[in-house]
Amino acid sequence: MGKGRVSGKVAIVTGAASGLGYAIAAMLAREGAVVTLTDVNEAAGTEAAARIGAAARFVRQDVVEEEGWKALVAGTVARDGGLHILVNNAGIGLSPGKRDPEHAPLEQWQRINKVNGEGVFLGCKHAIPAMRDSGGGSIINLSSIAALVATPFLTAYGFSKAGVAQLSKSVALYCAQGRTRIRCNSVHPGQIYTPMLDSLFDELSAGHGITREQAREAFLSKIPMGEFGEPDDIAYAVLYLASDEAKHVTGTQVVVDGGMNLNP
Repeated sequence: MGKGRVSGKVAIVTGAASGLGYAIAAMLAREGAVVTLTDVNEAAGTEAAARIGAAARFVRQDVVEEEGWKALVAGTVARDGGLHILVNNAGIGLSPGKRDPEHAPLEQWQRINKVNGEGVFLGCKHAIPAMRDSGGGSIINLSSIAALVATPFLTAYGFSKAGVAQLSKSVALYCAQGRTRIRCNSVHPGQIYTPMLDSLFDELSAGHGITREQAREAFLSKIPMGEFGEPDDIAYAVLYLASDEAKHVTGTQVVVDGGMNLNP
């Protein structure tokens, strides 16, 4: 096996028990990184780390808890000798009740923005000093195509992901101006076939009196390339940004959406 693209690097991937987070963690480990997976789902996260193998370990984490972030970063640095890659992937999208701008409950808005917004902020905040001490690094924040288009049916989610994109630019400039050798970029998935997307098909089917297949086709029709993305499509984008191949790339938005953002 040849030298991996992130060989010798230490990574943390949040929300890594399944879906995109798992695919990203597995990819980074295959390419040579030592990876800590975190999630609120301890059973699934432990199993995910075991599937990846010796290069991975699991730590239970709720990304909205600042003390947990402090312990996670400090523990990773003490155990693995530094921190070079942080992938802020953990997030929530589905929630009960209406989600349009007129009827969305305030509690729903607050919960989604707490996890998707504050969780990413805390990750950036506590990764920066650890990465600076490690000689630099790469912060990759998972945003969404929802940050770039109108989302009247998922108002809070779209707002939170737009915030992630803006925060990424601010972190990027702050770190560049400080000559920290820390880069920060956002990745914007479109419709990637994951358990979260699967759940959305079920919900739309039940809520709109259509079949599950009709719900699936409605989403598929919005993708010019005519197919859903796969988790590894996102993992490869993250791998590039995490690697030294992207050493001159910061403050940018990498959109992986099959052309969805091209729709009028």
